[in-house]
Amino acid sequence: GETFGAALAQLDHAACAVEFIHAYSLIHDDLPAIDNDDFRRGQPSCHKAFGEATAILAGDALQALAFEILATANYQPHVYQTAITTLAKACNAMVSGQALELTTPPQNINIEQLETIHRLKTGALMRACVKLGALIAQANATELQLLDRYADALGLAFQIQDDIDDVHAATTYLSYVHALNTQPTTAVINGTAIPQSANTPIKKPLTPKAIDITALVIPITQPCASAAT
Repeated sequence: GETFGAALAQLDHAACAVEFIHAYSLIHDDLPAIDNDDFRRGQPSCHKAFGEATAILAGDALQALAFEILATANYQPHVYQTAITTLAKACNAMVSGQALELTTPPQNINIEQLETIHRLKTGALMRACVKLGALIAQANATELQLLDRYADALGLAFQIQDDIDDVHAATTYLSYVHALNTQPTTAVINGTAIPQSANTPIKKPLTPKAIDITALVIPITQPCASAAT
């Protein structure tokens, strides 16, 4: 938004709305029925600190509050409609990505499926962030289209890096994983062992809840060598 001349005060409502959606998604993502994570950013996850019922209700409340705060912003009428629709579609895409992740057998996942999950589960909300700021700043149609391409690439790159970082996380389970309890320091995908860093051992034994996808995502992040030749 600032890039296109919007004042920070104009962007506050949209920024808060997006962060409320983000926070709700993390609370629900950590629940035992989904990722079953005990920690979030080094602290006990919401359901661990306050109980599952409270975590579910907190997420529900944050989602409703996001649209309430967006609807009370001082925007022009056409911006209201587009902003609310943009955020709602991003929420639906995010949930669709989560559903795909839960129903896609990790042993058989391929790059195309993985990118689809990333673009929905993570990328959709990033695209909404960029679009909302540009909308409020009155960016034109061409600018919005270019920004959407940028945000789509950014969301995919962010999630790839996040997956790689999770391999070395000391207090969390691996993302998108179903690792072997018998090999707590090794993530496995399609039969390929990936040793963990000796400097950052995972403190919890990995549960059967998943296989690390690093073997799939690392090739995406290393295009420079081939491009240089």
